[in-house]
Amino acid sequence: MTELASLRTQLEQLRNEAMDAIAGAGDLARLQQVRVAFLGRKGSLTEVLKGVGRLDPAARPLLGKDVNRLKETLNKALAEREQELRLEAERARIEAERVDVTLPGRCPARGALHPLQQGLDEITEIFLRLGFRVAEGPEIEDEFHNFDALNIPPEHPARAMHDTFFFPDGHLLRTHTSPVQIRAMRRLLADGNEPPVAIVAPGRVYRCDYDMTHSPMFHQVEVFQVGEGISMAHLKGVLKHFLTRYFGRDLPIRLRPSYFPFTEPSAEVDIGCVFCDGAGCRVCKQSGWLEVLGSGMIHPHVLRAVDIDAARYSGYAFGLGVERLVMLKHGIPDLRLFFENDVRFLRRMGS
Repeated sequence: MTELASLRTQLEQLRNEAMDAIAGAGDLARLQQVRVAFLGRKGSLTEVLKGVGRLDPAARPLLGKDVNRLKETLNKALAEREQELRLEAERARIEAERVDVTLPGRCPARGALHPLQQGLDEITEIFLRLGFRVAEGPEIEDEFHNFDALNIPPEHPARAMHDTFFFPDGHLLRTHTSPVQIRAMRRLLADGNEPPVAIVAPGRVYRCDYDMTHSPMFHQVEVFQVGEGISMAHLKGVLKHFLTRYFGRDLPIRLRPSYFPFTEPSAEVDIGCVFCDGAGCRVCKQSGWLEVLGSGMIHPHVLRAVDIDAARYSGYAFGLGVERLVMLKHGIPDLRLFFENDVRFLRRMGS
């Protein structure tokens, strides 16, 4: 057998081995190993080509054509097998990720507003429907807006360090939302307007206190109206409407004489106990009444502090604690539940 015939026989054997190996490659990694084993620099085809030097010059082109045809055949087979393997891998991936549409769906968890935010929104909405306008103010206040303009003198106990969070520069965390009353009336005049004005001001306030019914941070809503001829009758009418709408029933109310520096006359507002309907229980201490907020006619000193003519205009104001009203409405025994982030409590209230 001539040298050319021997090399051609080796090429044919190599072709058969390579085609079997390509067909048997089960994944792309194995197919790459087959490519290197037969067509790489140290592959089987390279070993066959080393015998070209032993051929006559006239026979060398003949073997070169055979080698090129074999390379084309193997590259084509490799490409086809690679395509097959990629399709198989894609089908396997799709099958693994297939969703069984006959299974019941998984609904995402539904969120809800925090119960205090629900209370704030509900309270604010009632006053918006009465024509009041929402106003807000900064939570870091100065003593003028938080105390002086509200007729709270320097010697008043509320200005003591044990009640108020003060900053080294003299500013403080506001102790009530009443400073918004001052800012709103000053802004009204600065814009060149005059009363009447009706404002509802919800927001966070801060005091040094913490127990079952008090928190260092809590929420208040300040409500006030200023205009000509405003009287206690207007105050009582608005209070009656608000409390009836908020609690969803016609509750008796009473105004008890009290004292607040920024109102004169002043009154604590009580409602018939929502737990015993006035019959007397542990919550209302057998009195049949629950105190819910403080109110009164805006003190003339407060109107003068914002340059409003106290001889011409009058107004009423009242402030309510959101936590207290929400607790009464939903029978919540401990204010701290609002801030402990217990998912069970929040889920029940959110529903």
